[in-house]
Amino acid sequence: MVNPHMYYLNKVMSSLFLDTSVAGDERTNFKSIRSITDFWKFMEGPLLEGLYWDSWYNNQNLYNLHNSSRIYYENILLGVPRVRQLKVRNNTCKVYSSFRSLMSECYDTYTSKNEDLSEFGLSTDTEWKYSSSKTNSPLYWGYVGVYQDGGYIFTLSKSKSETKTKFVDLRLNSWITRGTRVIFIDFSLYNANVNLFCIIRLVAEFPATGGILTSWQFYSVKLLRYVSYYDYFIASCEIIFCIFLIVFTIQEAIKIKEYKFAYFKSIWNWLELLLLLLCFLSISFYAHCNIQTFLLLGKLLQNTEKYSDFYFLAYWHIYYNNMIAITIFFAWIKIFKFISFNKTMSQLSSTLSRCIKDIVGFAIMFFIIFFAYAQLGFLVFGSQVDDFSTFQNSIFAQFRIVLGDFNFAGIQQANWILGPIYFITFIFFVFFVLLNMFLAIINDTYAEVKADYAIGRRPDFELGKMIKKGYNDALEKLKLKKAGKDEDKKMRRTSEDLAEQARREGFDENEIKRAEQMKKWKERLEEKYYSAEIQDDYQPVTQQEFRELFLYAVELEKELRYISLKLNRVMRKFSALQEK
Repeated sequence: MVNPHMYYLNKVMSSLFLDTSVAGDERTNFKSIRSITDFWKFMEGPLLEGLYWDSWYNNQNLYNLHNSSRIYYENILLGVPRVRQLKVRNNTCKVYSSFRSLMSECYDTYTSKNEDLSEFGLSTDTEWKYSSSKTNSPLYWGYVGVYQDGGYIFTLSKSKSETKTKFVDLRLNSWITRGTRVIFIDFSLYNANVNLFCIIRLVAEFPATGGILTSWQFYSVKLLRYVSYYDYFIASCEIIFCIFLIVFTIQEAIKIKEYKFAYFKSIWNWLELLLLLLCFLSISFYAHCNIQTFLLLGKLLQNTEKYSDFYFLAYWHIYYNNMIAITIFFAWIKIFKFISFNKTMSQLSSTLSRCIKDIVGFAIMFFIIFFAYAQLGFLVFGSQVDDFSTFQNSIFAQFRIVLGDFNFAGIQQANWILGPIYFITFIFFVFFVLLNMFLAIINDTYAEVKADYAIGRRPDFELGKMIKKGYNDALEKLKLKKAGKDEDKKMRRTSEDLAEQARREGFDENEIKRAEQMKKWKERLEEKYYSAEIQDDYQPVTQQEFRELFLYAVELEKELRYISLKLNRVMRKFSALQEK
């Protein structure tokens, strides 16, 4: 879905249209536009020069001028670019009575209710008349507003000179007014060498405060999916993916039918359902994108004299890529379920599952303090420091402070009293206290898990045991290995042989019986407490269980004393032999 060519195509296009400076003014480019004058300089300079490539570097014509421009000689301009603006009406806000003598006009921020739909200026041309949306283009979320399609639109010409004349005419007749709130510059490219479409949108927002805020979008997408042999290989993989998805869906349905409500008690089953849901959403996005490409691509390429709106197709392909990325992320997370045969990974998963309740309780306390500091930073520094300009920015700024990336000079300059107090107390409580409490919770739980593993406890699912069990079952079905009853008989014969050997070595019957009783008691306790079928979560010991464990410890103590007495006798006899 993503390859390095996409990055390089976006990079060269962004450097051409964003970083190229105005002739005679090296400090003015699209990123640095702050006034309407700078905007028209960009339109008549870097934008015009970047869109029209009609000759080689030695001014030799390479192709018919009626064809589309070839940016960087490799990227064909599809159709013609389009410039579109949205405006708001006058008197959409109220001026305070004391200032009405100074200001009679008022233009509010952009909303669909405040949008201006009337003609203005030279109403003979289409760019002075409002045009409603004819496509299903999505809303655009800018810095200061959410903008819909439509507006006052004009398309550029195939000729560079005609386009420049059009720009000059619009500038002289004040196409940009006080009511202008946003201008979109849209065009699309196609590179046949790497089979990629690049859909470009340059946005200049005109907030009610004055000035200009610029933003941009560069979408490199592969609309023609099946061209090379490798593409057909990918298609075969997609078919296999769909087959596996159907099989896994049937398996999960059988499990739900068999276990009913017990199925939903496992977190891994919830992950399975989430993964299946994401897979079905990915397939639906894939079908929608390909259907839209099939229906619209031919129409968009028919007339090269008009604007070709590829933004709609690119938008849905980007969302499809994002859905695939999320699906693959959770597919990788699922691997944790199958690596518990590894001791380290099993301890990690056991630690996280065991301390989840403590972490949730800690998280509530942590985020109460964290959001309190975020609100404080937003209210105190929000009007002067960019990192705290919104509440969301304050939250991310504090995460950066925890990681060591902060602008203390800006905070101190905004408020030289509260700035240092805010910073020092935030570092102390959040960084030194709360984060160390979080690490202490993890460390204590990890120590408990390691102690459990040291005495023989294991997780309820081990891939190694599952593989071993499957291997033994296969051998039994192939009659290469006898059933488990033969193993039990073999174990009984082994116990009888050990008892006979103990009699030959001089142990009396009472000692042998006591040893056999201790062995049975030990096996019963191990089966009860250390079996692989118990849950890995910590369970408190009941009074009866504690009594049994205590009696078991007393019997072990007796045996150790008995062994100690035996050793002392042997040592005394050995000393007497040495004296003789």
